[in-house]
Amino acid sequence: MRNLSKALVALVLTANAAPAFAQEVIVTTSRRAPGNFGTYAVDLAVIPTQRSVISLKRSADYVVQTVWLAGDTREAAKRTEELEATLRNAIDGAGKAGVEIALGDYVVQPLTLTNYKSLSYIGDGRPDTSRATFLVKVRLTPGMSLAAAKAQIAKFVESVAKTGRTTLAVSGEPTLSVVNPDQYRGAIVDLIAADATVQAAKFGATYGVDVSGLDRPVEWARAGATEVFLFLPATYVVRRN
Repeated sequence: MRNLSKALVALVLTANAAPAFAQEVIVTTSRRAPGNFGTYAVDLAVIPTQRSVISLKRSADYVVQTVWLAGDTREAAKRTEELEATLRNAIDGAGKAGVEIALGDYVVQPLTLTNYKSLSYIGDGRPDTSRATFLVKVRLTPGMSLAAAKAQIAKFVESVAKTGRTTLAVSGEPTLSVVNPDQYRGAIVDLIAADATVQAAKFGATYGVDVSGLDRPVEWARAGATEVFLFLPATYVVRRN
């Protein structure tokens, strides 16, 4: 067991030395960030590797809701002016309402008065209609339920002053996000090391483990209404020293 302990300590130190990327990522029941190891695309969906049974379960950082912004003023320039005015109203009022405005399908980025004109608009089959989506987020606080977060977002969307012929509408069910999942790498490796130590001990003092996958990116999956699983696609094999 002495050799096992030394090996696991070395693995933990190596994993903790890995760089962390301070980004916020979207968590759904069926996908994780593109570019992680072990993913492949099917009809534009990202399919995760199988979740490890050794996972860190914790609260998500945000509840995230998609919101549609649409306008159907006939004159294109006037329509754009109205859409941008409504979007500015949303950004201006977000802080007071306790929400944040953002963009992103996988990685979440703030939508601000500096970059709001970068929002991409599409049509809906009619020449005089433009629409786009953005995200409204609520930071999860201890004890906050998904229903409470949804209600806060809905109240905010309803309260935004709409300019001209613009509308705002919540779209679908909210998802969750986690800020900088790689910051939990050390805690996840601790869980793997503890489990490996216990399992190897069952076979006797002459057994240890070989661990692989600790150098892979942290992955994530939804664990409940407001909770997520964070894990590494790591495996270990018990073997005789």
